Amino acid sequence: MTAAPVPDLTPDMTVAAVMEALPGARRALFARYHIGGCSSCAFEPGESLAALCARNDNIPVQEMIDHLRASHENDLRLQISPAELKSRINDGALLHLVDLRTREEHEAVAIPGSVLFSQDLQREAFGSWNKDDLVVLYDHTGPRALDAAAYFAGHGFTQVRALAGGIDRYSQDADPGLPRYRVEFDAA
Repeated sequence: MTAAPVPDLTPDMTVAAVMEALPGARRALFARYHIGGCSSCAFEPGESLAALCARNDNIPVQEMIDHLRASHENDLRLQISPAELKSRINDGALLHLVDLRTREEHEAVAIPGSVLFSQDLQREAFGSWNKDDLVVLYDHTGPRALDAAAYFAGHGFTQVRALAGGIDRYSQDADPGLPRYRVEFDAA
């Protein structure tokens, strides 16, 4: 999948700017450095990469930057564009299309042929699906699907992909007949 080039990451760049530029950065920081997964290893959005490295055992800043870039490149390889997915669906390709959203979202609008993710489906997938079959995971806008694709890949799935931009971008770019929606959270 073609994507915008990764911006230059610098030691003075804030964690918030890194997270915006590299959607999988939180996962990458936690996986390698155990940073950002809990309150004891949290970071502040306005904190610079240099400050984050300094207070975490003086991690070499360039090492962290290199790791974030490599993780981002891997994330790009895990994605499938809406146009490519639509083309594969239209061509009748064998694929497992898995919706990671809530039941309510799935019932309101879903990509035709998709199945709603559940623990039972996960057991079935890990236990009996061919791990070389194409598995496409999607959510509303993409980040959760990317995390899930990394999880599936870590369990041996060789052709797992996350739908770039989720169903929102798919309905905009590949299938305008699917209604778009916004998720609103009740703060109460």
